[in-house]
Amino acid sequence: MTRHARILSSGRYVPERILTNAELDQMLGEPVDEWLVQNVGIRERRIMRDDQVTSDLAVAAAQQALERAQLTPDQIDLIILATDTPDYISPGTASVVQYKLGARRAATFDINNACAAWLTGLDIAAKYIATDLDYTYILVVGAYGMTRFVDWTDKRTCTLFADGAGAVVLGASERPGFLGAKLIADGSFHDYMGVFVGGTYAPLRQGAQQYLRIQKRFPPDTNQRHWTPLIRALLEKIGRRVEEVAKIYFTQLNLRTIEAVMGELGLPMSKTHTIMEKWGYTGSACMPMALDDAIEQGDAPQEGDLVLFVASGAGYTMGAAAFLW
Repeated sequence: MTRHARILSSGRYVPERILTNAELDQMLGEPVDEWLVQNVGIRERRIMRDDQVTSDLAVAAAQQALERAQLTPDQIDLIILATDTPDYISPGTASVVQYKLGARRAATFDINNACAAWLTGLDIAAKYIATDLDYTYILVVGAYGMTRFVDWTDKRTCTLFADGAGAVVLGASERPGFLGAKLIADGSFHDYMGVFVGGTYAPLRQGAQQYLRIQKRFPPDTNQRHWTPLIRALLEKIGRRVEEVAKIYFTQLNLRTIEAVMGELGLPMSKTHTIMEKWGYTGSACMPMALDDAIEQGDAPQEGDLVLFVASGAGYTMGAAAFLW
């Protein structure tokens, strides 16, 4: 039979601790609430407990996705973990997730192309399923623990970033599911934003701090300028029209950018879903978290719907992927 990869289920984990804009006003000693709401749409964000690490967030989201797919951990053939906030530089955090989850049969690897990693993982997983009979069920998890790397005196970063995890289970099916993806990148932006210590470029010395830094300012319209043509290029690749899109889930960094892109595409905001207002920016986890939140709120894609995911990350990397639900 012809094998296709379909999204069977989703899951998420949202930490309990809430940090509001009002609390940040007090922490920073200046008002940030109004600017955040008006310009990016964030009202509050979640922060993981001191005794949690990235793999814990990933495992919680994965367990929920497995339960909803009615699968046990030992049925998973591969775990792809998308994160740029791993438990360790080495070994890969996907191995930790495999151990904590009890998915003893699963192969594992991490992906780090910043916040576009989960979408890249979807693309890879779908192609494994389509081309290799060894893979029937693949867990693709996005997990983000960026608050561990935030400088809480830097209002450019501490106001945006949060923690969380989202997961999907992809399964082999005779019915069409994954239709295609398109990835782009511009490495000239590699030194604009990131955690620039801890690797071979700047090994972490004892007592040194690893902070997320914005070293150069991205053009403010970077996502808006590239997302619309990226989406149109993907639709042309798979032979579909914009009007056929039923649902589209974006990287959840900026509500205003999402509104602008939906307007350029001529799509109503009812065809997307946002979570940054209540959970902050959760990087590689934000798209599966948005998908799962929409499903839980009764706004799930319907069978046969054309669903798009559109991501961007530091570096910069971007991508779009299309599925039939």
